[in-house]
Amino acid sequence: MSVMSTRNFVLTAVLYLTVFAGGASAQDAQKIVDQYIKAVGGSKALSKARTVAIEGTFYSSDDKTGTYTLNTRLPNRYYSELVAGDTSLIEAYNGKSAWQRTANGEYATLVGSEGSQLEAAGQYYNSHLVDAGKSKIGLGFAAFSKVRGRDTLEIEVTTMTGVKRHVFFDPQTHLILKEEATIGGIDQQILYDDYRNVSGLKIPYKIELHRGTDSYEITVTRAEVNGAVGERVFDFPKKSQVQLPDLKALFKEIDENQKAIDKLKENYAGSRSEEETQFDKTGKISKRELRDFTFFYLSGNEVSTLVKKDGKPLSPEEQKKESDRVQKEIQDIEKRDAKKEAKEEKAKEEGKEKKDDEDVGIETFLRACQFVNPRRERFRGQDVLVFDFEPNPEFKPHKLAEKVVHELAGVVWIDEKAHDVARLEAYFVGDFRFGGGLIANLQKGTSFTFEQAYINNEVWLPTYEEAHVGVRVLLVKAFKVNEVTRYSDYKRFNVESISSISKPKDAPNPPVPAEGTAPKPPQTN
Repeated sequence: MSVMSTRNFVLTAVLYLTVFAGGASAQDAQKIVDQYIKAVGGSKALSKARTVAIEGTFYSSDDKTGTYTLNTRLPNRYYSELVAGDTSLIEAYNGKSAWQRTANGEYATLVGSEGSQLEAAGQYYNSHLVDAGKSKIGLGFAAFSKVRGRDTLEIEVTTMTGVKRHVFFDPQTHLILKEEATIGGIDQQILYDDYRNVSGLKIPYKIELHRGTDSYEITVTRAEVNGAVGERVFDFPKKSQVQLPDLKALFKEIDENQKAIDKLKENYAGSRSEEETQFDKTGKISKRELRDFTFFYLSGNEVSTLVKKDGKPLSPEEQKKESDRVQKEIQDIEKRDAKKEAKEEKAKEEGKEKKDDEDVGIETFLRACQFVNPRRERFRGQDVLVFDFEPNPEFKPHKLAEKVVHELAGVVWIDEKAHDVARLEAYFVGDFRFGGGLIANLQKGTSFTFEQAYINNEVWLPTYEEAHVGVRVLLVKAFKVNEVTRYSDYKRFNVESISSISKPKDAPNPPVPAEGTAPKPPQTN
């Protein structure tokens, strides 16, 4: 056995012993990342890398030549561009929305998993894996792998939204040799080589990008750390933007339309499924629960009845308990309505305007947020106005509702013709503390998505909700939870007397409706 082969054998044996002895764990993954951070320049230098700009030329698998650009900017901005002749492919995340430019020159906002993948890319490349826990990034050891015939340590990186990326490290240099991820809906493999020192950080000057069926051999010609990379780089191109309408008037129309919708909703019932997933600190699933409900609307409230847990129907005892809970909820809603009406009537008699300090009204959004990147697109077959929103730095919140809104950034899709919101994505730009953090701390990056559709050409009803929550409760327990809610089986029925459901003594409890059926209340003459 040669000296070199002996050395390789020893290295391989050490890798197996250190990584696999006793089973790989999150500590192993963190140790691999710590070695990488030290090798690439150190946590201090990485933390100070506000921007990274890489430019180069490429030769593609279809014999084309062109230019390559990758720009990142703290905290989560990402921009990747491949240009060959008149064709350019762009994938970007601007901190509020993900977007792309396709080969045929069309610009589009990305939603769902494709949008989450670009958001995750922005988070990953800007974090440099420094203090992954604080960035809500899970690290888990995946495998002992080969890259171009070289032994590597493969870890799985999971962002708060559940997007995964596999990263392969050289056990000798501790640098990244390869990444595997799905970005913008396209599977990608990126291989790195020829690391050079740039402002105290090691940057690869040879990149091999496999994007779907296409591949690009990239030679980096320029790399800069902390150079001038402005916010405009990540925004929609100006030529794809439009003039925003009068937002105060538009939001007022939406608000008034919503009041009419709340009334129409009471003619509908449907089914709802919830999938709740909890993750440990490595990004692995620690708990998953499935729940199925039927529901109807009462005074703008969604009244739900649980019918299944983890695919199994409720027992008779559970049905009775659930039915009692629903009865109480209906009674509580009616009591609140009666109290509210009495309060409004009294205020009217005294010549006062009704007032609720915690209501999130149009004015709150207009003052707490600023709106940018307006564009017109097609969404679910409808023409919509899309624009991003972010905290207004000049606004000083005082009430709880104002403080919540002022911590949000995201993107909204509005059907101007129907005067309603088709989709909303938002996330918290910073930690939000309840009770000064003593009760709960809703962590930075917590996000939610809401989507609805126009049903029966009559009313807008929810179709999909998604939440990614990082929270610390009572300064002790911290956990990450993803919840996906899907609405279906909407049925129209005529509510003559919802209140008859809640007659407590002389009327029997209504049966818990079977899955997929509308909970029709008893009718009174």
